Amino acid sequence: MSLRDKSVIVTGGSRGLGLGLVEALVDHGAKVTVVARGTEALDAVAARLGVATIAADVTEEAAAWRILGEIRPDILVLNAGAKPPMGRLDQLSWTDFSVAWETDVRAGLYWMQASLKLPLRQGSRVLVGSSGAAVTGSQMSGGYGGAKRMLWFMAKYANGVSQEAKLGIRFQAIVPRMMILGTGVGDTAAGAYAGSMGITPEAFVARFGSPMPPRAFGDRVISVLEDPRFADGLVFGLNGDAGVTVMEGETA
Repeated sequence: MSLRDKSVIVTGGSRGLGLGLVEALVDHGAKVTVVARGTEALDAVAARLGVATIAADVTEEAAAWRILGEIRPDILVLNAGAKPPMGRLDQLSWTDFSVAWETDVRAGLYWMQASLKLPLRQGSRVLVGSSGAAVTGSQMSGGYGGAKRMLWFMAKYANGVSQEAKLGIRFQAIVPRMMILGTGVGDTAAGAYAGSMGITPEAFVARFGSPMPPRAFGDRVISVLEDPRFADGLVFGLNGDAGVTVMEGETA
């Protein structure tokens, strides 16, 4: 898939990993719309990169239907997510524990449902942001790992619906396999784990191998979209050393 002149929506694209991806998409000629809550950050990314922006809460079902109905993107990237409160299992309230379920999973459900029911055009792709915590867990972030695994499952379920209804929409999960500094979730998690070990966040993140800052993350997602080797996979792992790896190839 060539990205030139393709319409792309990136939720949570005004900061962190989402912003790194938006920068890469713009460099490849895509027509990007960034959806996020904060108007100040949206104004900054619009001024710097010339992208369209929409201020909206991605956990509101009506927002998903309205925005997808108006734009009908060729590519939808569900990147927005909450920063989970950090603490041991015995220290977290249910409200803290369930933050990622109430935000990341809720938003994922609404936007995937709208993609299927509108529906998006034949040949559209929906990238669903997951996490390495979906593979190994994350003992200090409550329900975060489970929520990110649920999004992985939901991408698979959505592919099944698309195939059954002959919609021609492909859903794929993106799994960063390392903590990434310079992002809200990455900074918070690395700080918590590093603090419990008595080391710096930089030293903790170095255990994952070569760094993958937000723009490098964006370049790897571009590879998923453009490289024909990744057209049919379901789940892709991204890191600084190995680049992009196919973690699961089945689509239903």
